[in-house]
Amino acid sequence: MAREQTMPPSNLTLNRVAEAVPPQAWFGVSAVFHYLGPSFAVLLFPFVGVLGVAWFRIASAALIFAPFTRPWRTLRQVDAKTRWLLFGLGVCLATMNTAFYLALDRLPMSLVAAMEFVGTIGVALYGVRIGRNVLALALAVLGVFILIDLKWSTDLLGLFWASLNAALFVAYIVLGHKAAEGGASGGVERLGAAMAVAFIILMPIGFIEAAKAFGTLELVLAGIAVGLCSSVIPYIADQLAMSRLPRATFALFLAILPATATVIAAIVLAQIPTPRDFAGIALVMVAVAIHTPQKPS
Repeated sequence: MAREQTMPPSNLTLNRVAEAVPPQAWFGVSAVFHYLGPSFAVLLFPFVGVLGVAWFRIASAALIFAPFTRPWRTLRQVDAKTRWLLFGLGVCLATMNTAFYLALDRLPMSLVAAMEFVGTIGVALYGVRIGRNVLALALAVLGVFILIDLKWSTDLLGLFWASLNAALFVAYIVLGHKAAEGGASGGVERLGAAMAVAFIILMPIGFIEAAKAFGTLELVLAGIAVGLCSSVIPYIADQLAMSRLPRATFALFLAILPATATVIAAIVLAQIPTPRDFAGIALVMVAVAIHTPQKPS
């Protein structure tokens, strides 16, 4: 409690904001931006390269976070256990985002998304305590696989990157919840520190490819947009939601992502959902509605 009293007013305000809005709303914000970011990234692949886009995502996010999270201060002041958590989360963010883009470069997004969701099923299943939530999880899984037009691939390297991304996405949920345990403000501070660690890791890997874009303002702005839409807005929204939702509930809510993608495609791209799509969305919405958050035992 003593630490919270020394927090800057902006951080205390962030705690109040997290409490004032239902956590489902913050998750909804994250879900929307979860698909806006990759839309920018895919457009950049031919001009900057996959590793260059990954660098832009992390570098711009770290730059945006730095002024208000002061990662150097956080890394200096936390205890050794928390410092290891931040390093672990930073390694996770750097590797997960790179693997995600390397997978997207070789596989359909639907397959990458399906493999990503499989890992979250385990997290949600681990936290199930009552029969009602078992039913909710079953409906969510069914709804997602109705929504995803799944086509398998024989690209072994692509499958490797997608599998690595899926495993690290589970690690992100676990480590992200650890970071959010002290409240939304502390979680965002720790996220900023972890993003700085991720930037240091990716600096020697993606900088050479990213440098190709430095002479073209449009590409630089697009790269910054990737970081803002993929690693700033959704990750902050995740922390605001994680600070109030049990880990298993957050994992189940990830079933909303394919449904959100379908809705965004209908609004932005005029891709009208099919009856099958509506059935999948309905199952996911029912699953979220009947799920009862359970505190971990």
